[in-house]
Amino acid sequence: MSIYHFSAKTIMGEEKALSDYNGNVILIVNTASECGFTPQFEGLQKLYEAYKDRGLEILGFPCNQFNNQEPGDDKEISSFCERNYGVTFQMFSKVDVKGEHAHPLFIYLTKEAPGMLTKQIKWNFTKFLINKNGEVINRYAPQTKPESIKQDIKNALND
Repeated sequence: MSIYHFSAKTIMGEEKALSDYNGNVILIVNTASECGFTPQFEGLQKLYEAYKDRGLEILGFPCNQFNNQEPGDDKEISSFCERNYGVTFQMFSKVDVKGEHAHPLFIYLTKEAPGMLTKQIKWNFTKFLINKNGEVINRYAPQTKPESIKQDIKNALND
């Protein structure tokens, strides 16, 4: 199994098959606009700009499950990301990343790469690095800055 078995609604409301990203290295991130880690959008965008031509895709999934830090609707979230951080990577519609209503993609991701203390995602900006075959190769904690995983991305792109 891989992430290519899943689909999700983009922030523009279109259903997107993750199999469309087959052959790319992907960084999946659960995001929030009102979080202490929100400035990571800048680092994520820089990674995307640096490596998109080599096959990196970044997929942002807004989530409001952690202290109500993503209260806006999809239009507000999209506008915030573009206006404040110049985000051009693919953002998706708001999802749950844990609990009984968790999006199936995040159930899969946390099964493949459980956290240190708990399998569930504990906070915004948890990141999952996916190889060109759609398999999870690493999970990063919310406090891990995007620039600190640059080498892992480069390694995955070179495989």
